[in-house]
Amino acid sequence: MYRHFLKPLSDFFISFFLLIILSPIILIIVIFLFFVNNGKVFFFQQRPGLDAKPFKIVKLKTMRDAFDQEGIPLSDELRLTKAGRVVRSASLDELLQLVNVLKGDMSLVGPRPLLMQYLSRYSTEQAKRHNVKPGITGWAQVNGRNAIGWEQKFKYDVEYVEKQSFVLDIKILWMTFINVIQRKGISADGHVTMEEFKG
Repeated sequence: MYRHFLKPLSDFFISFFLLIILSPIILIIVIFLFFVNNGKVFFFQQRPGLDAKPFKIVKLKTMRDAFDQEGIPLSDELRLTKAGRVVRSASLDELLQLVNVLKGDMSLVGPRPLLMQYLSRYSTEQAKRHNVKPGITGWAQVNGRNAIGWEQKFKYDVEYVEKQSFVLDIKILWMTFINVIQRKGISADGHVTMEEFKG
């Protein structure tokens, strides 16, 4: 009942309400990034959703487009802008994913949507993370986010899939609020973001 009816319904209304309430903040950030990023404000990328079906995620752009001589993107450390670092440190780059929640591609709570190329690298157990909609925040995020390794992250994701409930979702949302305030787990050890998952 909760997973198939109440959760999607609450996702829609809460995301709609938050977009209205947070629209002044989003607008200020968009204007700020417009000037510091030479007009490039939004970041779109295809990610796997429920049952690994692809959808286009939207975020605020925190990295510049920079490539090496072979056309390969430079490391996150080199592409992350000073403005992007500020926006990312407060998790403000994630706010536009409320649009994805409103569209039904994502949920407020669930395993984070990762890269499409990771799909073939998951074990059968790890692939269970796609049995629910991806979320803006999740059980792995409030238990370490980018500061924990991939194996532990996926264990938390699968644990969430198996134990998903209203009480657990409320707990995760509250812990997310606390973690954002305290700015916990934003970066992996030695990286500004999470290093690539190679299976």
